[in-house]
Amino acid sequence: MPFTTASEKERDRIIEQILSEIPEVERKIEEGRRIVVTGKGGVGKTVVSSVLAYLFSNAGFNVLAVDEDPQMNLPFALGIPIDKASEITPLNKQIDYIEEKTGARPGTGWGLFFRLNPDVSDVVERFGIKINEKLNLLVMGTVSQPAVGCACPENDLLQAVVNYINLRKNEVIIMDTEAGLEHFGRAIAKGFHHAIIVSEPTFNSIYVMTQAVKLAQGLGIPKIHIVFNKVRNEKDKIVKLLSQLDSKVSNLPVYFLPYDEDIYNSEPCVIPAIESSNSQFFKAMLEFFKNLVNDL
Repeated sequence: MPFTTASEKERDRIIEQILSEIPEVERKIEEGRRIVVTGKGGVGKTVVSSVLAYLFSNAGFNVLAVDEDPQMNLPFALGIPIDKASEITPLNKQIDYIEEKTGARPGTGWGLFFRLNPDVSDVVERFGIKINEKLNLLVMGTVSQPAVGCACPENDLLQAVVNYINLRKNEVIIMDTEAGLEHFGRAIAKGFHHAIIVSEPTFNSIYVMTQAVKLAQGLGIPKIHIVFNKVRNEKDKIVKLLSQLDSKVSNLPVYFLPYDEDIYNSEPCVIPAIESSNSQFFKAMLEFFKNLVNDL
């Protein structure tokens, strides 16, 4: 029975079967991992992030989904009602919390005097949104790299949050980012074990993907996965284009997610498609998830 047409009990059995085929899965659940999802705007990063968040949580992992995209679409994709999601204030706009932690209130002429490396160990408890028993959401807002961004208390707070969640144990962190990794500094990226770079099957998107791969490699992220989304009949074209690229890109693991009308029809939330669709997209996502867990 396909995962997406199965009952909840049957879906649990399918996940359990997948996990039974993965060596040392209990240790991997205990240790957790940090995963950043990036790519060109509009390629489906949030869909991939949200489906992975549900698959990991259904498999027994504690999951923290982090929305670092200024568009803030992850709450909608994870099933928070539109009216409730629209009321969420991202961390970079939590003025009182920023002042409490950094000693400076944004927009009040604080000058250059604010507390560096603030203690944000309470951030998930205070601002995390519980999606289910194993899945929490943290809406951050955008982190600016110090060299090109602002020396300001809100940015200092967000970098401290990223550094803190990198130290959390027994948790899979899935960070849905804005387009590109340019805003990531080495200090921020160093805690991430995996980069999932999502691309559409177009030359322009593939070219942007290659730049993101090189940047992720330069940042020292050890494991990089290329995911082509919305694929119809372009697989041969993609394979041919990849063969012409630098071996540091062409030798990376590549996954293909077929175009799925049900995803379009169910947006912004992915749950209806997960629960009711007889979809090749979710079959491909399950295979990607299995390989990702095996590689944790």
